[in-house]
Amino acid sequence: MTESISHPAQLRAPGPRTRALRRRGVHRLLVSAGIWLFVLGNLAAILWITLFSGDGDALGYHWDSFETILLGLGRLTAFLAGYAALIEVMLLARIPFLERLAGFDRLTIWHRWTGHAVIYLALTHVLCTVWGYAKQDGVSWFQEYWNWLTLPQPRAPGSFTGSVGSGSGPVLSINGGPPTTSPYPGIITATVGTFLLVAVLVTSLVIVRRKLSYEWWYAIHFTAYAGIALAWFHMIPDGNELIADVNAANYWRALFFFALAIVVWYRLLRPIINTFRYGIKVTEVINEGPEIVSLRLSGRGLDRLGTKAGQFYFWRFFTKGFWYTQHPFSLSEAPKGDRFRITIKNLGDHSARFGEIPVGTRVFAEGPFGVFTEDSRTEDKALLIAGGIGITPVRALLEEMDGDVIALYRVVSSDDLVFADELDEIAERRHIKVSYVIGDHASGEGRDLLSPTHLRELVPDIAERDVFICGPTGMIDSIVPNLRRANVPRQHLHVERFAL
Repeated sequence: MTESISHPAQLRAPGPRTRALRRRGVHRLLVSAGIWLFVLGNLAAILWITLFSGDGDALGYHWDSFETILLGLGRLTAFLAGYAALIEVMLLARIPFLERLAGFDRLTIWHRWTGHAVIYLALTHVLCTVWGYAKQDGVSWFQEYWNWLTLPQPRAPGSFTGSVGSGSGPVLSINGGPPTTSPYPGIITATVGTFLLVAVLVTSLVIVRRKLSYEWWYAIHFTAYAGIALAWFHMIPDGNELIADVNAANYWRALFFFALAIVVWYRLLRPIINTFRYGIKVTEVINEGPEIVSLRLSGRGLDRLGTKAGQFYFWRFFTKGFWYTQHPFSLSEAPKGDRFRITIKNLGDHSARFGEIPVGTRVFAEGPFGVFTEDSRTEDKALLIAGGIGITPVRALLEEMDGDVIALYRVVSSDDLVFADELDEIAERRHIKVSYVIGDHASGEGRDLLSPTHLRELVPDIAERDVFICGPTGMIDSIVPNLRRANVPRQHLHVERFAL
């Protein structure tokens, strides 16, 4: 079923989009070039260290047997896993210029796939390295690894003594020297770190993620930092290249400390400073309807944050039951000076208790984030599509978007509508067309709602519009292909998924 509230189209002259888009395009190009230079430049340096440095111990000279091939792959994948882990954490370090360039949704996807790469590279490192040493020592893979964990080693790589020009080259095996009294350096910490990273990967799988509350998923995900830190205490004493070349070791340390500084500043220090600078507090708790609550927040000088309609923050509320976790919520109305509003739907987990937050609670806010804003618009005409509680950033955008704007609000039943009165008022005041698309997609009547044909019926010139879509992942995964089949160019699609 589709209900519409229509008003005569009143087209207002759009701003100078072409010039602004050109400026943003040049800026994006320069920032992108700088980022790629950083990523590829450091990758090249790491490959050089691994393959060609180390006073003759470089892998380029040791691919002459099955064992050395295994050991070479193990060492190469160790460096690549370490570097990928640094890239992974920096992708979601909430660096403002990076977030503005790519958008939080895209960064999250890159972060997820980089995390997979870290795990696979780390496991390949373990498999190949232990296998290579086991072949040289004449024992099984499991026996070799158990020896590393429990027994003193004849020679750990930390005592590397290979020399250049010795004829046979440096010894890669841990055998061949006088006994030591210390176990293989860093193996226990590396093992714990690997298990932590695997736990993060497993809990991020869709089938597992759906069974975990956001709070538990976030807590487990946070242990990835510990896993990476533990790997650090394994690589420095064990990496032959880092032992043989002090410059390589210092470079590797600098890379880790750079990533650490980025994370500490943007994830910890900067938000703490802003918490005291802006003094954000809860000023009102509003029951918007069944299982929907809004919080009004105010502070001092919030306009200096440069928040735009359509953006979101990570919010942490310093009150009992909330201080230890944070949640991402979009603003549900355009920023109004020193006042924000967020709206939360009860999804059956921690979100069910937001109505209990006392007025006056201090708020820790990280943001603003997101490119789901007017700035992303490239066309004079726009179509906004919201699903469920995804109406919150769309409702905020409707307050600021000028020109020919149409909004479609998709819900299963009329009871699921949020802000219907506000949407009607905005439509009337700003001469915008708002259509409520109501129906269960599992039913016969609702099966074709927002299909390519239905979309063209609702918005005949849909191919000429920028399309902003916000809602649950399932809805977006189904509607984006329908928009493409309705001839909407890919570059006209702007997506905000309500999922992490």
